[in-house]
Amino acid sequence: MIDWHSHILPAMDDGSRDVAESVSLVKMLGEQGADTVIATPHFYANHEKVERFLSRRAASFDSLMSAIDGSAPKILLGAEVKYYSGISRMEDLKALTIGGGNLLLLEMPMAKWTEYAVREVLELASTRGITVVLAHIERYYSLQKPTVWERLYQSGVLMQVNAGFFTGLLTRRKALDMLCEGGIHFIGSDCHGVRSRPPKIGKAFDIIQKKFGADFICQMNGYGKNVLVKNI
Repeated sequence: MIDWHSHILPAMDDGSRDVAESVSLVKMLGEQGADTVIATPHFYANHEKVERFLSRRAASFDSLMSAIDGSAPKILLGAEVKYYSGISRMEDLKALTIGGGNLLLLEMPMAKWTEYAVREVLELASTRGITVVLAHIERYYSLQKPTVWERLYQSGVLMQVNAGFFTGLLTRRKALDMLCEGGIHFIGSDCHGVRSRPPKIGKAFDIIQKKFGADFICQMNGYGKNVLVKNI
């Protein structure tokens, strides 16, 4: 199982506060069945230069790796990049991709998107050699017209949702329907801490398996691993 979205790196953002909490989060994710965890600390272009972010991330990652053992899930580095007007022209954007490859986790605004914003995402997906993964789309899915999502799917944009979309009683049916229809490509814990927003990805996969069976889970995991292999 791959956790596609997490904030496990110590003291990087509003996620894990320190190494001890990060170690606990990694252990929890491993116990829930994750064998690969993608660390995606927030990146805000208006707050920090890419070079500085990468330096902080490397130091944070090193401190975590020195505290975990060989039984822990594999950790890949990425970022949750906040969309801003003009992002399609950002020169060093690829430095923020997952594992230094082609996959970029992009967080869109919690609002109805402008046509310009949609076109920028499409431009990233078509001209920059980047495979865009939209973060936690359940947060803004209903705010966009169906035609917007049709254009994004047709352009190869991939969709990530949080585990809470499946574990929430009010959203579970919608999540399962979207997954069954192919509208969801990846699931992330989006965990931030042991007590505040802890990992629930194991429970999400249990719900999915109960609904669709073990073969469906195998297919999901196989698809995710294939995407990683091809893009990093």
